[in-house]
Amino acid sequence: MLEEMGAFFDSRLAEYEAHQLTAIEAAREFYPFTARHLPRRPGAEILDLGCGTGLELDFYFPLNPTARVTGIDLAEGMLAALGEKYPDKALRLIRGSYFDVPFEKGRYDAAVSVESLHHFTREEKIPLYRKVYEALAPGGCFLLTDYFALSEEEEIFRREELRRLLAEERADAGTLYHYDTPLTLDHEIEALTAAGFGPVTLLGRWGQTCALRADRGPKRADEP
Repeated sequence: MLEEMGAFFDSRLAEYEAHQLTAIEAAREFYPFTARHLPRRPGAEILDLGCGTGLELDFYFPLNPTARVTGIDLAEGMLAALGEKYPDKALRLIRGSYFDVPFEKGRYDAAVSVESLHHFTREEKIPLYRKVYEALAPGGCFLLTDYFALSEEEEIFRREELRRLLAEERADAGTLYHYDTPLTLDHEIEALTAAGFGPVTLLGRWGQTCALRADRGPKRADEP
C-alpha cells in the first residue's frame, strides 16, 4: 500500500541512516562528494530540501562548522533526530513540503537536495526550482544529488504505475505518497533550465545516481 511521505520515513527512522548508506549504491561516496561542493565561506547560508536526518550535513559541518542551514522535511521524527545531532549548529528546521514552504528571496548561498526529489514530475519540479532559483543570492548554486531513470520508457512506466496505485487505493490526490518516479537525467536538466538555472553541470555519476550543479549566475538586468 502507498504510504504518506512523512509517515513512511518516520516509521523507518531507526534504520534510516544505515539503510541510506548501505543499500544505495555508492552512497558513502556521493554524500561527502556533495558536501565538498557546498560553500566553505564562514556563516554560509544553505537551504536543504528534504534534509531528513542530515546525512550530507554530517560531512558538511566538519568542513564549515559555522554554516547556517535551513532544513525542510515532511518527517517530524527525522527533523527531531537532526536537531538532536547538532544542538550547537545554526539549524532552522521546518516541517512541511518544500513545494508549500515559502523561501526568502536572495537569502541563500547554496541550496542542496540529496535523494529526495525523485518522487515528482518535471511539471511539478519547474515551479519548485524557480522558487529555489529566486531564494539564491546572485552567484549561488543548487546542488542536486539524486537517482534518475535510465530511459524515458522507465520514467513513463513508473509514473503510470503510481497513477494506477493512486486510483486503486482511492488515495487523496492532495497527499504526497512515497513512490519513486525518477526523471531521466535529460528531463531533470530541462526542468532546471526551464526554471532559469544555467549552466547545469554534471559533477559526478555513480550508477543511476548523479550529482548536478545548477548555477544561478549573476543578477540579471531585469531583476529587481
